[in-house]
Amino acid sequence: MKKTGIINSEISAVVANMGHMDWLSIGDAGMPVPFGTKKIDLALDKELPSFTDVLKNVLKEMKVQKIYLADEIKDQNPDQLAAIKELLPDVEVAFVPHSQLKKDLAKTHAFIRTGEMTPYSNIILESGVTF
Repeated sequence: MKKTGIINSEISAVVANMGHMDWLSIGDAGMPVPFGTKKIDLALDKELPSFTDVLKNVLKEMKVQKIYLADEIKDQNPDQLAAIKELLPDVEVAFVPHSQLKKDLAKTHAFIRTGEMTPYSNIILESGVTF
């Protein structure tokens, strides 16, 4: 049994199988997931678990070199944007239209669904390397 980090077996396996520049996504309860994209559903209730809690957990084991966010988060959810920037202060941020972010989920290794109930709380993490 793992002692630290991600103890969810599905998330742990996805992160362990990722290589440089692969994508993993985390999002709110309402984000539509494209057919064929692995969905790891953690949502239990409204705000449980929160987007931020899941992101923090994933970041314990995943090296991230770039993130993709919806343009709309700037105006529609600035508090969530600030929280993301605080967790990933030195990571490049690319803003894309929300419609494009939804399409890009099809390119991710998995989508982790949270219980988050705030708009545009969705992110694509691009893996980096640790050497």
